[in-house]
Amino acid sequence: MIYTVTLNPSLDYLVYTDTFRAGKLCRTSGETLHPGGKGVNVSLVCAVLGLPTRALGFIAGRTGALFASLLAETGVEYDFCRLDEGMTRINVKVCAREQTELNGAGPQIPPEALERLAEALDMLGEDDWLVLSGSVPAGVPADIYARLLERVHKNGVRTVLDTSGDALKNALPCAPDLIKPNLDELDALVGGAPHNPAGIAACARELQAAGAKDILISCGAQGAVLVPADGLALYLEATQGEVVQSVGSGDSMAAGWLYARANGLSAAETLRYAVAAGSAAAFSEWLPNRAKIEETLAKTGMPQPI
Repeated sequence: MIYTVTLNPSLDYLVYTDTFRAGKLCRTSGETLHPGGKGVNVSLVCAVLGLPTRALGFIAGRTGALFASLLAETGVEYDFCRLDEGMTRINVKVCAREQTELNGAGPQIPPEALERLAEALDMLGEDDWLVLSGSVPAGVPADIYARLLERVHKNGVRTVLDTSGDALKNALPCAPDLIKPNLDELDALVGGAPHNPAGIAACARELQAAGAKDILISCGAQGAVLVPADGLALYLEATQGEVVQSVGSGDSMAAGWLYARANGLSAAETLRYAVAAGSAAAFSEWLPNRAKIEETLAKTGMPQPI
């Protein structure tokens, strides 16, 4: 089972408009509402790829109830702790010529709720994956992911960590099986990274020296770099296609990596599948279905060693 933790899930409200002008009345050409949050997105894409998955985290208020009902419609298993105060946030994504995002803050998570989540993770075992994904909400200790990693590692659980800043830095010594920074997040960790494949790979090796195992760096339109713990670094150019929106591309990439690992693919094929899944999300109005991922995979090249 692939378990995902989203500390601060959201209702993602996507609005489409031909022109967006700040301070002016703008009319939309369409809108959609989805259950969102980075870990939730990973579960949604894992589900369309046929991987068993369960989403965990926190919800609150009427927006939390709507979030749960929308997630139930997708068929993804979930077990969210309901908080007594606050409301699940709403993130507004304005899709125009450029994409503008206005993300809500979300509810306060009390220490006793965090402890309930930690206790729920004790049921995971060596056949499971745990994906810890997203930023740490205000008021939650910056070492929360490190604490959760330490807790599950004693049971042999394999882990994916997709976060940034101190939350990522604090968790590196806990040896996550995969971390997935983008270029900006890599820059922040190492004090500036050369934006070429060889330089990116060298910076990733610094993070491996700090404890991380496999490292998948999303480079946006430049593609992606995979630095396995025990093999050559690989670079793959981005798949070409019409970009519709960018929400969930990195999360889809993480799900693609998990699918490839679950099916025993080589490092090169794992990177290829991850890039195809991430690109398929960018070419879709929302998260991609399996057909879109397979279609994009057929257009994706082969990685090259660095």
